[in-house]
Amino acid sequence: MKIIIIFGILTLCNVCFAQHSEIDSLKRVLKVVKIDTSRVNIYNHIANKFKETNPDSTAFYAQKATLLSKKINYKFGLANSYINKGNSNIILGNYKKAKADFINAQKEYELLLEKDTENKEFKNGLARAYASIGVVFSEESNYYMALENYHKALKLYQEIGQKNDISKAYNNIGIVYKSQGNNTKALDYLKKAYAIQSATGEQSAAVTLTNIGVIYFESEKNSEAINYYSKAENLFKEIDNQRGFALLNNYFGDYYKKQKNTEKAVSYYTKSLNLFEEMQNKFGASLVLYNLGQLYSEQKKYSEAMPFATKSLDYAKEIGVLDQTFHSEKLVSELYAFQNNPTQSLVHYKNYIIARDSISNEENNKKFLRAEMDFEYQKKESLLIETNKRHRQFTLFSVIGTLLVIGLVFVIFNRRQIKRRLTLQKEVAEYEQKALHLQMNPHFVFNCLGSISSFIVQNGTDSALKYLSKFSKLMRLTLEYSKGALIPIDKEVESLQNYLELEQLRFHNKFEFSITSHPNVEFNMGIPPLLIQPFVENAILHGMVPKEGNGKIDVNFDVQHNQLVCTIEDDGIGFTKSKEMKENSVKAHHSMALDITKKRLEIMEATISKSAQIEIKELIENNAVVGTIVTLRLPIQYIK
Repeated sequence: MKIIIIFGILTLCNVCFAQHSEIDSLKRVLKVVKIDTSRVNIYNHIANKFKETNPDSTAFYAQKATLLSKKINYKFGLANSYINKGNSNIILGNYKKAKADFINAQKEYELLLEKDTENKEFKNGLARAYASIGVVFSEESNYYMALENYHKALKLYQEIGQKNDISKAYNNIGIVYKSQGNNTKALDYLKKAYAIQSATGEQSAAVTLTNIGVIYFESEKNSEAINYYSKAENLFKEIDNQRGFALLNNYFGDYYKKQKNTEKAVSYYTKSLNLFEEMQNKFGASLVLYNLGQLYSEQKKYSEAMPFATKSLDYAKEIGVLDQTFHSEKLVSELYAFQNNPTQSLVHYKNYIIARDSISNEENNKKFLRAEMDFEYQKKESLLIETNKRHRQFTLFSVIGTLLVIGLVFVIFNRRQIKRRLTLQKEVAEYEQKALHLQMNPHFVFNCLGSISSFIVQNGTDSALKYLSKFSKLMRLTLEYSKGALIPIDKEVESLQNYLELEQLRFHNKFEFSITSHPNVEFNMGIPPLLIQPFVENAILHGMVPKEGNGKIDVNFDVQHNQLVCTIEDDGIGFTKSKEMKENSVKAHHSMALDITKKRLEIMEATISKSAQIEIKELIENNAVVGTIVTLRLPIQYIK
């Protein structure tokens, strides 16, 4: 079950090292301290000590710090109190409130830095706010914004030389790449984090070791996984990080469940559950209860599984976690079915469908909200730029004499005319690019519709329905991401994946395929939409289909010599033989895709003044054609 990945590998806050004796000592100091700023600092200190063991107490003392800071206008104490409140809400699963708290903290630290730009304490606070906002975005699956905030935090930590916090930033960046399925980059950042933690003796190394173990476990490298889990367990026994230790026990349960060692799996799941219950962490408890219910269900012990499944569902509903509700409703429905209770099974199955649809709607709402926020931000930014410009002009015109003003007006007018002319030229190029892009959309849809027609004739209704389902998903992706000039590389990969799966189904697994993205390809690099698909389509229709036997198509993205290099390689019959067959065919058809793509590359070169090249050549071995490779060398462009 994939729900454990997101929750299981996130590092939300700093590891809590304080013992109860420290908290008692701080409370005694609080009784005698009279200075308000000192009292705020102690409230925040106590809140921070409680965050791993008692998030409700964290919220209580953080609120005291907030109220007193506002009363005495103590900005630094107020910013820290927002951080503590956000940490409490994250642990309790209140992500919406947590984001609001962290954004408030960010604003306060930014105001403080406006007055003292080199203050390391303020920079450290702002970095913590960025990192915490990144955590919330990661929970919302908005990985682009999560990475952006983590990198902002990392830059500040590097400026002030905070090695421990640099390692945490590396750890969280690695986690996002893990969530995106890029295990190579994830391990790279996690091992960077662990190297710093080992050198400094940082106790949060236990969390990093756990995260590395998770990646190895999900990559079927079980011996490496248990090795890292065991190292993490030894470290957790020496520190006070109850939540991290609870997660590790859950992972041990997953490991032993996979090894068919039910006794050990139940033992570790139970330890994890007890720790989460002790912390009042219902998010984690709901997950472990689900795992126990699933384990007993697989052993056909349905009566033993039911209490765990229903309690998992209750917790998930109470804290409003749709993803866990979705899984728990399904499990409860299945258990009632096994127990010959169709009425209750149907009730929970309907709830499962509702949860599934709600998750889908929530994702759509998030996308709309992000677009709306981007629009508002750009609108405010434009307004601010225009206001500043008018202010500068007013000051200038007030100081300069009449004659100089006349000369200045002439210069400004002349510059605007030049700028307008350049802008118009750029807009003409952009509209030509869009026009060619719009030609690609009907071309792509026309080819897909032809494929559907052919598939229905060859395979019948049931197979056609499966094909249409995949086609509709591909169309949604195409329509959603083909509106802009650029789309993220990972979205292009997702679209190609869907398209190739569709064609695999159509041609009865006539070919295999792979899509790889080199670690050099950064998360915010972009590519024009529908640029690669025509070449993949040609590889299938003119390379794979005429070939005797099965074939293979490889698509790769890399960065070489400051260019984004995309290659499409197949082991088909080659374009020379394909061209001959096409010329001899009664149904010879001229493909527009290559001409349109070449024109799009020409316009791209003219617009951004950087080289964009395409190369198509046959692969030769022993004087025989063994395939075709298409290489596109594109300028690196970033999505803003």
